[in-house]
Amino acid sequence: MLRLISITALAALAVGCVARPVGDFGRAEPSFTHDVAMPAVGNYLAGKRDEAVSTFNRTDQEEEMHNRIWRFLVARHAKDWMFDASVELQRTRIVAARDTEFTIERYYNWLKSTQYQSSRTRYSTVGAHVQSDIDTLPTTFAAICAVIEIDRQRAVALAGLRQGIPPDMGGEVAARRSENSASISWFVRALNYRFDSYDFALDNLLVETPHEQSLAVDDSLRRLSEFVVRANRGDFCLHGGARAGSGRVIIPSRYQHSGDTEIVLQK
Repeated sequence: MLRLISITALAALAVGCVARPVGDFGRAEPSFTHDVAMPAVGNYLAGKRDEAVSTFNRTDQEEEMHNRIWRFLVARHAKDWMFDASVELQRTRIVAARDTEFTIERYYNWLKSTQYQSSRTRYSTVGAHVQSDIDTLPTTFAAICAVIEIDRQRAVALAGLRQGIPPDMGGEVAARRSENSASISWFVRALNYRFDSYDFALDNLLVETPHEQSLAVDDSLRRLSEFVVRANRGDFCLHGGARAGSGRVIIPSRYQHSGDTEIVLQK
């Protein structure tokens, strides 16, 4: 009977599932379906897949991290180019991770199909999206760093308070750490996907509609690549996540800069 109820609930959710509802500025709105029902079914299914499932309540730091990385998993500004509905199924653990199957041409296809009055506006759009990510990444890195510290503190507390601790507490600590690590890894993959999508779009725009404004977008991508490098090496706690730091960039500049560095801005 329980299995039948679970299958029935999953079927109903799968039929009616859409991307998570959002309000002003693309912020997630509270939803019983997305906050309670889907995660409950997802945790059950994750356990059946032998994935780590913790019953711990989330700390404030964990809540903030999940809230901050969510915007990098979806893209409300580009009409589902990051598979918003699929992301919600993965976020609530109803399905196993599938973001590794995403391909990078979707963002460029959205730009290409969107009607603009001027071709230069597409460059402005890419630049604005990249800058929005850059502006949000320092606090996101800081939130991830705080959760890494919480996991460390849990391990220290467990080691020092063995007496009086329920036998299954060690398993719960390990499960929560595994869940947090999976969320952080997903964020890293999403950040790489965004960068690669922007990079692909700029390369194609340079061929389709060459424009001087591409210089500014290329410079923004170089700055974003610093965060990507840090994320890939797990370096979220440099200066508390407050700045990008330095290091090699993923791509070199597309240009050999000459004396003419004028950038034509959108009018």
